[in-house]
Amino acid sequence: MRVLIATGGTGGHIYPALALADALKQRDPAAEIVFVGTADRMEATEIPRAGYPFEAIGARGMNGSAADRMRAVLCLIQSFFECRRIVQRCRPDICIGFGNYISVPVILAAHAAHVPTMLHEQNSYAGKANRFLARFADKIVGCYQENLDQFPPEKTRILGNPRASVAAGAQRDEQVIRQLGLNPKQPLVVIVMGSLGSDSVNAVMVTALKKMAGKPYQILYVTGKAAYERMKGQTAEAENIRLVPYIDGVRVLACADAAVVRGGATTAAEITVLGLPSIIIPSPYVPNNHQVLNARALQQSGAALMIEEKDLTDDEIIAKIESVVFDPVRQESMRRAAKKLGHPDAAGQILDWIEQK
Repeated sequence: MRVLIATGGTGGHIYPALALADALKQRDPAAEIVFVGTADRMEATEIPRAGYPFEAIGARGMNGSAADRMRAVLCLIQSFFECRRIVQRCRPDICIGFGNYISVPVILAAHAAHVPTMLHEQNSYAGKANRFLARFADKIVGCYQENLDQFPPEKTRILGNPRASVAAGAQRDEQVIRQLGLNPKQPLVVIVMGSLGSDSVNAVMVTALKKMAGKPYQILYVTGKAAYERMKGQTAEAENIRLVPYIDGVRVLACADAAVVRGGATTAAEITVLGLPSIIIPSPYVPNNHQVLNARALQQSGAALMIEEKDLTDDEIIAKIESVVFDPVRQESMRRAAKKLGHPDAAGQILDWIEQK
């Protein structure tokens, strides 16, 4: 099988695409997979590092002034012809777009060449690119029931995020907890605002961590690499508090009793498949407010609580954490609700559908 995958911009688009590619290679080692993205975003380094061929195109987003949008349209037209040449050269059996403006010229070129197309939507509210491309797609994969109202239901299935399949194999490992200098017999709450951390959340956590010192639960707080030394200087560690600059996300989250996280699509896929009760602080700095919408979907299902960053205070985050940690019944209810939303075999089910003619 030959597969062309369009992805890029952020890890939320790239890592699910890589997870699907890895699953396909496990199923069919002879499969030929080529990725398409831009030369100046993280896909240009992450995808070759993962060992896959990568084709760079000149696409750009439709943001900014009217002049910027006009330049983006002209760039889209040019990149469409680039993609037609890539499609002709690769002769894929299917072309899969993982959202973002990068998918637009690739899916349009594949559609024009009568190559079957599939879209993957990671968020509860579909992005502009996927909403536009839905009419050209043969199959659409969503992660939330809300996606059925956003795409033609006759060609849409809720199969989940391939990253969930990566997280599904993670197991609680007490040795991981001990290596962090924590007690595996005490409840553990992991607080992580993505790989870079968050300055605004760090500012609130300086006081919150001091107030949580000595509590009958443990906090592992991930500061982000850039803020680690500053946070260490502002917050003295207690026996139940540990600060680290970064973590091996899934491996550590599998050991947690609850987590405080952002509302990105990959994080949502991981915490639901792990059945992890969560408190979500959506980033206010993302397009279409999609982290708030993801968090709201999990909250409405009973899997998570949400604090919007504008409402975040030290007392509020402590209250939310303790409402979960000190209530075993609520904690178990949230765990079951999260598991219901998880898709442990997302990658396998997507591949099964790809193979169906």
